[in-house]
Amino acid sequence: MNQQFSIPTALCLPVPDIEALIQGQTIAALPRMFIRPGQRFALYPADSSASIKAWAKCELCQILDETKPLEILSKLTIWTPKVLKEILQQQQYLFLAYLRVYQLPQLQEISVNPKIQEKLGKFVSLPNSLTVSEVNPVMTDRTFAQRKHQLENRQPPLYPELEELQSAIASLTISQPAAKQLDHDIKVFLGWSSDKLITQPDPNLAWINDIVKLGDRSIELEEKKSNYQAGTDFENVVRDSLELLGFTIDYTHKGGAGGLDLFCSKPYPLFGECKAGRKIPNDTAMQLLNLGMLRRPDLFNQAAKLIIGPGEPTTQLQDAAKIQGMAIIKPETLQKLVKLQSNHRNSVDLFKLKEYLKAGQSDEELEKYIDQVYTDISLRSQIITVPKELSEQDNETSKVTHPSFTVTEIRVHYNATHNPRLNDELVHDLLIELSSPLTGYLGRIKGSDWKSDRFYFLRDLLVN
Repeated sequence: MNQQFSIPTALCLPVPDIEALIQGQTIAALPRMFIRPGQRFALYPADSSASIKAWAKCELCQILDETKPLEILSKLTIWTPKVLKEILQQQQYLFLAYLRVYQLPQLQEISVNPKIQEKLGKFVSLPNSLTVSEVNPVMTDRTFAQRKHQLENRQPPLYPELEELQSAIASLTISQPAAKQLDHDIKVFLGWSSDKLITQPDPNLAWINDIVKLGDRSIELEEKKSNYQAGTDFENVVRDSLELLGFTIDYTHKGGAGGLDLFCSKPYPLFGECKAGRKIPNDTAMQLLNLGMLRRPDLFNQAAKLIIGPGEPTTQLQDAAKIQGMAIIKPETLQKLVKLQSNHRNSVDLFKLKEYLKAGQSDEELEKYIDQVYTDISLRSQIITVPKELSEQDNETSKVTHPSFTVTEIRVHYNATHNPRLNDELVHDLLIELSSPLTGYLGRIKGSDWKSDRFYFLRDLLVN
């Protein structure tokens, strides 16, 4: 892979065609002559920039005439049937070159060819030869082989709607970060990119890493904040945390002197008291009781009650919290819970969470819940890996581009390498969940009954 090659020539192509090749949207080009398989050349843009970003090796070149079906070819490439027909009318034949594309480590600026438009689809000599290597392919060997097989056999695309969506948002990727991420994910999903689906860290959630610091007030010394301001900062980050978990915060309760620190109205009422600092005062439980009964006496008795603060609660506070049905947790536990929700959105079930908010110190119970959620996510990640591994095995022995597998095949492969062993019914339930349009980790080919359903791999589930 590190072998270097000297390239003296370049194939001149329209800028959109080169960009589509670099992005993995297509593996084909339309030169004006036959290209010998194995030939290497740079990709020269037919505009005034004269910046070379990539080079290519021809893997196959086909000569097509008007008798060949253009509709499917159009769906597998970037050209409309109208454009393909116009080219055929001009030169009687289409030269379809299958190109394995490699990106250059940096742009190569060259002098502009004044007659570049006349050279479109043809080779031009470079002022200086380029030294290149195969270190940075646009797609992996496996992905390219799949795409080549699909194009060579004129197999229609599996997801034309997604391809249309990608084309629609492509122009937004320069100015819209969200569009850029969606564009990237769609390309990976379609196989246009060999990168993994990546969840970019959200800069707006950087505060999650400060929950513990704000709770124990170590940040107070660093930033010379008053006790009042440090306490307010902790209350604010707790509200942000509960809101991220899915609670609806009632912002009429904002703490302060004589005020209730927090009240959540949905999905069930929750009253909370936040105590930043090294210790939780003994009277915290009584304070929460008095403020809760004063502000919302209609809801307090049946509501969830939460005290959040660092340090070990005293025996007096523990006893009072157990009598009043109040859970006590540390900022560390809240931070773990919020990170779980941030990494795996909607993984925290607030009604199940309520079951773990035991009266008294609840950190150990909540740790059990967090561990259970990660175990459930890991199981699903392992199930997703099975059709991926099976498809890789099939690709080594056959030319099936998108192999699919039955519930039993997936269950047998899973049980051979994992414990505890699963039955077909449970595996099918998991496969249905993972092939839902709302998750999209697997694809499903519906059979006459659940045992004849078939599933195929779409994208990984990374456990963070």
